Formats: sequence, C-alpha cells, structure tokens
Amino acid sequence: MTDEIRVLIADDHAVVREGISSVLHAGEGFSVVAAASDGDEALRLAVEHRPDVVVLDISMPGKTGLEVAAELRTALPQTRVLMLSIHDHSEYVMESIRAGADGYLRKDAAPAELREALRAVHRGESFYSAPVARQLGEGVRAAADRNARRARLESLSGREREVLLGIVDGETNKEIAARLGISPRTVETHRESVMRKLEIRTVAGLTRFAVEMGLETR
Repeated sequence: MTDEIRVLIADDHAVVREGISSVLHAGEGFSVVAAASDGDEALRLAVEHRPDVVVLDISMPGKTGLEVAAELRTALPQTRVLMLSIHDHSEYVMESIRAGADGYLRKDAAPAELREALRAVHRGESFYSAPVARQLGEGVRAAADRNARRARLESLSGREREVLLGIVDGETNKEIAARLGISPRTVETHRESVMRKLEIRTVAGLTRFAVEMGLETR
C-alpha cells in the first residue's frame, strides 16, 4: 500500500528486531523496509531505503543510536526517529532530544503503544511514553534549577565569592577579614548579601551549594 509507513528497525539483538517486525506486521499500515544490527549499518540502510521512520536502539555496536539520530537529521531530514531503549533516565531522554529524536519509547512498551508512537512521529508529532514523559519533566526541571542556581552564583561580586569560600572553609568573620584586608563589619555585610542573593540562610546550605556548583575551596 502506498500509504503504509515505511519503517527501518535498528537494534543489535535479533530477537528484538524480529519482535518489532512482528508487532508492526500484526497491525495495519506498516511496512518494514530494512533491519540493521549496528549503527553504521543503520545509516547505510537508511540512506538506501529512505524510510519514513527509523526505530533506533540507543546502545548499539559502532555508532550509537544517538550518533545515528544526529547524522540522520543532516542526511535524511524528512525521516523521523523513534528511540527505543530499556533506559528511561532523564539524561538519556534529554540526550535523545538534543540528537534530534522525535520520540522515545521503552522496550517494555505494549505493542499497541509502539504502533501509536510510530504513527504519531510519522504525522510530525512528538511521542513519549508516560514513564519517559515523567523522566523528561524531571530532567527539564533539574536543568531549570541548575540554570537558576548558576544565575544566582553569577550575581555575586568577586568579593562576595571570596567571602562565600571563606564561610564554606569554616573561617570566622574575623579570619575572613584578616585574609582579605577588610573589616569584620564589611565581611558581615558581604555575608548577608551572599545569603540574600543565593537565597540560602545556613552555612550547611552554602557549603552544599558550593560543592554542587563546583566551587574550589582552599
């Protein structure tokens, strides 16, 4: 049928390739045009057959699924990519999106969901199974939190950073003042400013912030 969705399957396990193929043949409107066992073969077969959708495993010999997805964006911009993996950690999902994938599905997804995902990405939509969508949401929130903390850190002046590092190192206001050649009252002013800008009111919180942001202490 001319309106069938032409699919290329790329996975290094034969049983997975055959399983996906069986799932698609059990439904209507799909045609498996090729199957690849590694990333390099996936790229070669994709260029040869120009499928509508490529189902890519993330972990494969040779080029990874992420590398293949990125190269397909240049070589075959009209071909859609659905990542398939046993992993649903947010970093995998975010990396897939950055590589240009149009959807992400776990390998334990139901057959009907796989067919739904392929139809969705073929229509030009994005598709993420419920567990993956939750991980994606967590990844987005974590990235936003990191950006917010980075912005707060960058709001500190050079002197305020020096005072922050002194606090984290366990120095008293007098010790920080002596080291920096300023008065203890000035240190206290900087200390209050640091806590206000970082929105952290305890030494333990400041220490955790410094570690998480990779600040070097003495």
